[in-house]
Amino acid sequence: MRTVTLQPSGHQFQVEEGESVLTAALRAGFVLPYGCKNGACGSCKGKILSGAVDYGVYQHKVLTDDERAQGKALFCQARPLADLVIEARTIGAAKGIQIKTLPCRVQAMERLADDVMLVTLKLPANEQLKFLAGQFIEFLLRDGARRSYSMANSPHDATLLELHIRYMPGGKFTEHVFGKMKERDILRFEGPLGTFFLREDSAKPIALVASGTGFAPIKAIIEHALHEGIARPMTLYWGGRRPKDLYLNALAEKWAAEHPGGFKYVPVVSDALPEDRWQGRTGFVHRAMMEDLPDLSGHQVYACGAPVMVDAARHDFVARCRLPEDEFFADSFTTQADLAGAAP
Repeated sequence: MRTVTLQPSGHQFQVEEGESVLTAALRAGFVLPYGCKNGACGSCKGKILSGAVDYGVYQHKVLTDDERAQGKALFCQARPLADLVIEARTIGAAKGIQIKTLPCRVQAMERLADDVMLVTLKLPANEQLKFLAGQFIEFLLRDGARRSYSMANSPHDATLLELHIRYMPGGKFTEHVFGKMKERDILRFEGPLGTFFLREDSAKPIALVASGTGFAPIKAIIEHALHEGIARPMTLYWGGRRPKDLYLNALAEKWAAEHPGGFKYVPVVSDALPEDRWQGRTGFVHRAMMEDLPDLSGHQVYACGAPVMVDAARHDFVARCRLPEDEFFADSFTTQADLAGAAP
């Protein structure tokens, strides 16, 4: 048993043999930032002030050798070899959220695009899921595997859970969703999970950037903010390869039309074909935001989607747009192929 002390709070918790720092912290009721829990997204990165760890298995692009030399570690993978003192923020907003394992029924399925399925789930009649807009659930598959999907609905509208599932060729779960799954099927999941949600204790303008189905938790955050009457200006940049990848474009346009002073929407397409007749912004979505918002020093940024986009946005916004590192919040949609690239 090892003791971990959190700074600057001074809180302490115990880590059992073989347990990661993050797992032990969550078990003790201290919510540290995290996302994939597999060493692939970097959300749980923090600093070791004293002590030693087994760094575990992770992707080197999210924890470089230079960062390790500076004392940083991924707390979802790091296992203490001695008592530790670490520097990490605890997230109070998620502290009262109970993580549950629940059955659910597939209520409806709707193709939003060739490769995107909207799936709505109904919980048992006597169950409710309390969550924060932007969090995700993990489906528990029969072979013990897990698959993570963000909830696309806001907590105020939680009668059904809404997911946007992208088809991945050969994907164990998505092949089932797009091939055999049908309405009224029963699934099991654990949730809510993750620390990607709106920080409501700030008054800063909100800049949101999404690629592909990274729109799902961004949609939940926007609908929550609009429902709560949060007055902070919001700007959404949503990117896809072709216009059809912006599968709920009309909804985002509707938000902009209904909230002209408080919400702005900028769709961005990187690989439009002539038949698309695309007249809007082109290129990489995070670069479009940089062109329009070259100084992000007074903003909060919420980024969600493919790891390559999230990583580029994190680096470029901090290095070139003066965004404070601790005002960048992200959910990186790591796939099983991403996780296969992890190495000790």
